Amino acid sequence: MNQTQQVPVTVLTGFLGAGKTTLLNRILTEQHGRRYAVIVNEFGEEGIDNDLVVDADEEVFEMNNGCICCTVRGDLIRILSGLMKRADQLDAIIVETTGLADPAPVAQTFFVDQDVADRTKLDAIVTVADAVHLNSQLGEHHEAEEQVAFADVVLLNKTDLVDETGLDGVEKRIKKINPYTKIIRTAHCDAPLENILSLDAFSLERVLEVEPDFLDSDHDHEHDDDVTSVSFVSEAPLDLEKFEAWFGKLLQTHGQDILRSKGIIEFLGIDERYVFQGVHMLMDASPMGAWPEGANRNSRMVFIGRNLESMNLKEGFEGCKAA
Repeated sequence: MNQTQQVPVTVLTGFLGAGKTTLLNRILTEQHGRRYAVIVNEFGEEGIDNDLVVDADEEVFEMNNGCICCTVRGDLIRILSGLMKRADQLDAIIVETTGLADPAPVAQTFFVDQDVADRTKLDAIVTVADAVHLNSQLGEHHEAEEQVAFADVVLLNKTDLVDETGLDGVEKRIKKINPYTKIIRTAHCDAPLENILSLDAFSLERVLEVEPDFLDSDHDHEHDDDVTSVSFVSEAPLDLEKFEAWFGKLLQTHGQDILRSKGIIEFLGIDERYVFQGVHMLMDASPMGAWPEGANRNSRMVFIGRNLESMNLKEGFEGCKAA
C-alpha cells in the first residue's frame, strides 16, 4: 500500500496537566475543514477527559484504566482497525495519551502491528510541556523525560506564568534531552495548527538512534509504581462552600504529592456543570455550560499522585455533599 492511502496519525502526549486536552479542543473547534477521529486514553477508572473534550462532530473513543502502551494496546489496535474500514472518510487520527504514558510503545504500535502499519502513518509525536513544572517533572518522572526525548515538536505551554530567564532554562533542558525537537512557546496551547498537524515529521531512523530496541516487541517499559489514582462519584449534589474549603486545604497540605486532580461537579443550586483541573497546588475551576440533555447529573473526581491513601480523600469528598 502506498503512503498516499495511509491515514496520518498524530500522537499527542505530555505530562499530567500540561494542557493536552486544551490543545485537542482547539484542534476540534477551529475552522480547518478537516475530519479527525480522536482516541483518548486515561489513567484511572473514572473517565473524565472524554467529557472535557468539546462536543464536536468528530468521533471520540475512550480507553480507561491503564497506560495506553500496556493494558490497552489491544484496544488501540482494535479501534484503529475499525477506523480503517472507513479511512476514506478521515483526514487524520489523533491519539491523546495519558500523562503517565511513555510514548515509545505507543509509536511502536504503528510499526510492529502489520495491519496498522499498512493502513496508517505516524505523522508526528507532539509533546505538550508545562513550563512551570517541567524541570521538577523531568527530575522525578522517567515518563516526562521520555515524552520530551521522543517529541518531534514540543509545545512549551503556560509561558505566561514563567519569566524569560526561566523559559530559557527550560528550553536548554529540553534541547539537552532532545536536540532535534522543534520548540514552540505557547500560552493556552495557542500555536498555529499547521505547526502541529500534517508535519510528516516522525523519523524512525532518529528514534532508533535514541532507542535501538524500539522495534522489539518486548521493548523495556518502566512505570512509576509510586503513582496511583483514585476516583469518586457522588449522585448527590455537593455544597460549594464545603468543597472549596476542603479542596483548598487539601492542595495546601498535600499539593506536592497530587500530580493531577480533575473533576466535573454538580453543585447544589447551580444549574451549570463545573469543571476543575489542578496540577500540584495550582487549580483552575470554571462553569462548563449546561448539563447535556438526558445526562446523569453527578459529580466525578479523579486524583493522580503519590501517598493518596494518606489524604483521607474519600472522607473529604463525602463530607462535601449537600445536607
